[in-house]
Amino acid sequence: MQVILRELGDCNIRRAEPSDLIPVMEINLKTLPEHYSDYFYESLLAELPEAFIVAENSENRIGYIMCKTEYGFSNFKKLGFVKKGHVVSVAVLDEYRKKGIGRALVEESVKGVRLRKCDEFYLEVRCSNNDAVRLYEKLGFIIKQQLNAYYRDGEDAYLMAIELS
Repeated sequence: MQVILRELGDCNIRRAEPSDLIPVMEINLKTLPEHYSDYFYESLLAELPEAFIVAENSENRIGYIMCKTEYGFSNFKKLGFVKKGHVVSVAVLDEYRKKGIGRALVEESVKGVRLRKCDEFYLEVRCSNNDAVRLYEKLGFIIKQQLNAYYRDGEDAYLMAIELS
């Protein structure tokens, strides 16, 4: 049963279901240079369904965010080992950008990660993606470090994180 988390104009934001995986893969192929195996999408949906969120209008899925949890050194505390949420991928089709959909996807995924009692939430973003960096900063994410040659094409990334406690 689909439960709408948020309505945004003619767009609904809701948790993903198995039937969303092929449309999500299609959005990924259209919008991002990084691609994943079918199994990877399935495993993320199984692992953290609370933070695998889709945006849809009356015809199609138009955006998604998928996340995972992991344990590792804190991005904020000197000697902390914490449970973290990690944004693996987020995308909105070009024609639907600048309408608040990306923001809603990130906000709902933060809620999902909080349900899993994560202490922090982090992501990597291309240094050249100024719109995304500004969005994440508005949502409280802080640039913690620059990751040189992070992407396959050699571009650097910012590691951005937010404390959830």
